[in-house]
Amino acid sequence: MTEKKQGRRSAQAAEETKLHIMTVAADMFCELGYERVSLRNISDRAGVSHSLIRHHFGSKEKIWHSISDCLEAYMHHYMHQLLNDISPSFPSNQRLYHFVVRMLAHMIVHPQAIQLIADAVRQEALFDYFIDNSGNIEKLVQDQIDPFNQEFPQQQIDIRVLKWQLMMYGHAAASMKPFIAETWSAQTDSMDECLINHWELYNQQMACLLNIAPEKMLHPTNLNDLVLNIDCNWQKKDDAQADADER
Repeated sequence: MTEKKQGRRSAQAAEETKLHIMTVAADMFCELGYERVSLRNISDRAGVSHSLIRHHFGSKEKIWHSISDCLEAYMHHYMHQLLNDISPSFPSNQRLYHFVVRMLAHMIVHPQAIQLIADAVRQEALFDYFIDNSGNIEKLVQDQIDPFNQEFPQQQIDIRVLKWQLMMYGHAAASMKPFIAETWSAQTDSMDECLINHWELYNQQMACLLNIAPEKMLHPTNLNDLVLNIDCNWQKKDDAQADADER
């Protein structure tokens, strides 16, 4: 029994070390870009040996793959929970509207995912890996678009365009904050207020696209009010396991 407990503790410690390495690596990839980060850089900041990182992951690319896998699983779970948080009684246009504007709020509050995706564009192999593994997310989003397209056949929504609009606004918020601050500098010196104004541009665009009446639109004073409190801990889980953990 003692040996089994020690084995479990050892396995848990190894998993915690892997998650710590991934957390540090993800922060560095966002901060510096994939190309400028080495395994030695990661080991120095994580406080672990270079050989231990190679033992757990083998290479920098494999670390990025693990991070990408976890982000994909997290985003799929987050979107699933967000849809559960949106009233099922809403008509298709209002449900899709709530989904996309709240997803942008999440991207602005937690920019790491869009930062990693944007950096991956510069590395063809990484970008291809991300695209090849994003099918579950695309299906979930398409499942929200289909009812709208059926109800509004004259205003067909293309998932590729919707995704591009969301990524443009999300990436701008993550990478162009000085320009965002300058845009609304006459109104405020608060970056939080500038980001809300940036979000409002997308909000207005989506409300127009999806036929949302003015009184049905969201106008938060804090973007965190639209974001679910679900952390990404770099552990890849399916929705059933994640739901069980939250309970």
